[in-house]
Amino acid sequence: MTRGNQRELARAKNQKKNNGQPKQRDDGLTHEQRKQRDADIMRQKQLKKEEEAKHGIKS
Repeated sequence: MTRGNQRELARAKNQKKNNGQPKQRDDGLTHEQRKQRDADIMRQKQLKKEEEAKHGIKS
């Protein structure tokens, strides 16, 4: 190991920095609800891209 304890120091620093923060975002949705919401967002983006392509608009 040529780096010594650099990995352990970085891990300790990150742990100290993220001490009070939750590991995941809690948006109050179940996995299925989140999946449905994300799918709806992606469908809207896809429709927007298709409309732009149909009208020759570049983003």
